[in-house]
Amino acid sequence: MHSFSRPAFTTSLLSDNSSTFAAVTLLDHMNAPKLLTFLLTTLCLSTSMAQTAPGTTSAKLTTYTNPLPVQFGDPYVLHTRGTYYMYGTGGGAQRGFAAYSSTDMVHWKSEGQVYFHDNKNGWSDPKAKWDGAYWAPEVYEVKGKFYLFYSAQWRENPTHEVENFRIGVAVADKPTGPFVDLTNKPLFDPGYPIIDANVFMDSNGKAYLYYSRCCYKHPVDSEVARLARQKGWFDEIEESWVYGVELKPDFSGVIGQPVLLLRPPVTLKDKQASWESRSVTAREVNRRWTEGSVTFKKGNRYYMMYSANHFGGQYYAIGYATATSPLGPYTKAANNPILEKNSDKGGSVTGTGHNSITYSPDGKEMFCVYHGRTAKTGDERVVFIDRMTVKDGQITIAGPTTSPQKLPSGAAVTGKAR
Repeated sequence: MHSFSRPAFTTSLLSDNSSTFAAVTLLDHMNAPKLLTFLLTTLCLSTSMAQTAPGTTSAKLTTYTNPLPVQFGDPYVLHTRGTYYMYGTGGGAQRGFAAYSSTDMVHWKSEGQVYFHDNKNGWSDPKAKWDGAYWAPEVYEVKGKFYLFYSAQWRENPTHEVENFRIGVAVADKPTGPFVDLTNKPLFDPGYPIIDANVFMDSNGKAYLYYSRCCYKHPVDSEVARLARQKGWFDEIEESWVYGVELKPDFSGVIGQPVLLLRPPVTLKDKQASWESRSVTAREVNRRWTEGSVTFKKGNRYYMMYSANHFGGQYYAIGYATATSPLGPYTKAANNPILEKNSDKGGSVTGTGHNSITYSPDGKEMFCVYHGRTAKTGDERVVFIDRMTVKDGQITIAGPTTSPQKLPSGAAVTGKAR
C-alpha cells in the first residue's frame, strides 16, 4: 500500500475543520485506487461549482462606462509599447505627479507617484499656494527617453506673486519614472506666469511648445469686460491666452519669441463670445480662460483644441481652432463648443475640459480624454474617454457619456459577468 501525505491533500480541498476531519477519517479506510478516484471526483466537482456559481462567471466584456475609476484633473495619455499611461493633476500625488497604466483603456492600475518636487534638480516651491500647484503633466517619448512637461510655482519670486507659475521639463528612462528635472530652473521665463504645456512634434522634426499665459494680473478690455462693469458684476476681467513657440531639439529652451495664437473674443458679436464668456455672464468669476490646449495634425491642417471658462465651474468646455502652420494664425471653428456640460439636457456631467487625445489599441478610433464632474463625484474631477472624429476639417466628440459605450476597437477585455 502506498503512503500519501493526507493532510496536504485534504487541506487544499476542504478548509473548515469538521470537513477536514471527515475527509481524513474517510481516507484512512481507502486504498490507493479508491483514493485517487475520490480526489479526482472532488476536484472535478469543485471546478464545476466554481464555473457555474452565479455572479462570478468570467466573460468577455463589450462595453465600458464613464467616468473611469481615476481621479485626475487635466488627464494626459501616452500610448507606447502596447500600454497606455495616464498622467494628471492630483490623483493622490503629493507635490508631484502620479500615473496609471492600462492595456485596454478601460482598466487602470496605479503606478504610484512618478515625479517628486525634491529631485536633485527641483526648481519649484512646494510651500507656495496650493502646495506648489503641480499641474497638467504631459509625457512624450523621444529616442527612448520620456520627457515630462508640467506647471508649478517657481521658487524664484522676489515680488511675492501669488501665481508665479512656470513650465518645467523632467526626464526618465521609463514612463513610470522616476522623473528628474533636466536643470534646476524652468524651461524659460517669458516674464509672466504660464501653465498647461503641450508639445507638438511636426513631421519635419521641429517641436513646438504651446502654453497658456495665466489670468493673474492680466486684465483685458473688451466688450464683455465693459458689460460686466455696466451690470455691476465685476470691475475688471482677467484673461488667459494661448501662445506657441519653437522648442530646442533637446528641450533645454525655446527658439525665438512666443506667438499669440488664441484669446477670448473681444466683441460681443463674435460667435464664440457667448460660450467662452459664460463664467463671467453667470457671475462665477471675473476671468475668461483660454487654456489646456492640445495640438495635432491631420493632412495639411493643424488642429488646436482648447478649454474655456472657469476650470472649477460647471461651464468649462472644449472648442478648437485650425491653421495651416503650427504657429498659426488659427481660426476658431463654427461648431464650437464641441464638448460641454449635459446637466441641462437630462445628463449629470459638468465642467468638461482640459483634454488630450489618444487612439484605440488597433489605431482605428480616436478618443478624447478629458476631466469632468458628475452629481455623484461632486467637486472631485474624474476622467472620461469618448470617441471623437475629424471629418472634412471638423471635429466632433460623442460625449459626455455616462451610459455603456462600445469598447475601444482592438481592446480585448474580460471581467466578471453579472
